[in-house]
Amino acid sequence: MEKKKLSNLTDHQRVLLEMLKDFDTVCRMHGIKYQLFAGTALGTVRHHGFIPWDDDVDVILLRSEYERFFEEAAKDFDAEKYYVQQENTPHWPMQFSKLRLNGTTCIEKYHPRDKKIHQGVCIDIFPLDNLADNKLTRKLQFAASKIVIAKALYERGYETHNLFKRAFMQLCRMLPRKSVAKFCMRKDDSKSQMVHSFFAAGKKYEKNIFPREWFEETTEMQFEDENFPVSMHYDAILSRLYGDYHKIPTPEERKSKEHAAILDLERPYTEYLEEQKKMKFYAFTKSIR
Repeated sequence: MEKKKLSNLTDHQRVLLEMLKDFDTVCRMHGIKYQLFAGTALGTVRHHGFIPWDDDVDVILLRSEYERFFEEAAKDFDAEKYYVQQENTPHWPMQFSKLRLNGTTCIEKYHPRDKKIHQGVCIDIFPLDNLADNKLTRKLQFAASKIVIAKALYERGYETHNLFKRAFMQLCRMLPRKSVAKFCMRKDDSKSQMVHSFFAAGKKYEKNIFPREWFEETTEMQFEDENFPVSMHYDAILSRLYGDYHKIPTPEERKSKEHAAILDLERPYTEYLEEQKKMKFYAFTKSIR
């Protein structure tokens, strides 16, 4: 299904920027330490704003700060304007969170089956979990995260012709997600030297293993018309994630990672639920940043 462009990318980025400013304000009020991550951090360093073809915002917090954000800060968002979607939100299958803008539509290509899930324009809020020092325990953490992701993909409607993947998802759907996910989370930051973005990672998990100290200190950098926190070690992080991240991909190389199949900044997602039923689920596709 082709993307239904009811709002253009520039307007989408403008709305996302305003959402990020509101997120930043709430975090600063409570002393919550977060930082821009992935493509948003890359855009900050390389473009001083959005990557021109990017249509999302990613922020990340160490697990302890992530938990504190929801305990202390999330309640301060204007409930008429925003909807905070987290792990314990009814019908939400993922192990990361989103800040959603009410009255808008952002139905993703890898959309959920459950029509009760809020599908407004969003920014992604990822936890950064502590890795065990013991290599066997670390492998078990990876395995647990794959189970959680497979279960979430099943619940979001992912379909595949690969018999092994189908069997694996069928098995994972019967396992208790919360118990398995809890194994990935080592909440005591002081006992871990390495961290992993389990639920922000792509297929190559080793690319998302970082020294915890890389995320402990931030610097302010310009993103569009305001400054936001980015890791002091942004060069090492971006090099780990993207290799030579300063190189601008050619139009032939560039595969726009458009998340939205249906985007409308003026009408709520509930008006598109019938159209959503006709959509096919698309797996996450690799993009060249």
